Amino acid sequence: MPNPMTLEGAEALRAELQQRKFVLRPQITQAIAEARAHGDLKENAEYHAAREQQGFNEGRIQDIESKLADAQVIDIAKIPPSGKVIFGTTVTLIDSESGVEVRYKLVGEDEADLKVGKLSVMSPIGRALIGKSAGDVVTVRTPKGAVEYEIDRVLHL
Repeated sequence: MPNPMTLEGAEALRAELQQRKFVLRPQITQAIAEARAHGDLKENAEYHAAREQQGFNEGRIQDIESKLADAQVIDIAKIPPSGKVIFGTTVTLIDSESGVEVRYKLVGEDEADLKVGKLSVMSPIGRALIGKSAGDVVTVRTPKGAVEYEIDRVLHL
């Protein structure tokens, strides 16, 4: 199943993949060789730590390659602005009850990171926002109950 991803998200994954394959992998291999030279492998903590690190790195490489293989990369710059919330747009929302303003960029699941304002298009809020315009009010069901947001701005960045 295709996995939507922004151009920036795909580039970040490719950069991480390059780092893991061509920088970390050789470093880990070197660390294993050095630890192996210290003798008895049964009680060699450095060796076991390096092997564990190798397993994690190889698993992450496979994960990234799989995500990139299934990625449907969407370049938002090639989509004409419509004023509607679509994948890749940045939305400013106002909580109708508290008046608190939040800003999110709608991205693919693998890119989502609320700490930097990236919200998954598949999240409850993301799904509620798709197709809406500035001035619209959306209701999102959360574990704490329904929350209403007014869409203040839709930016096509």
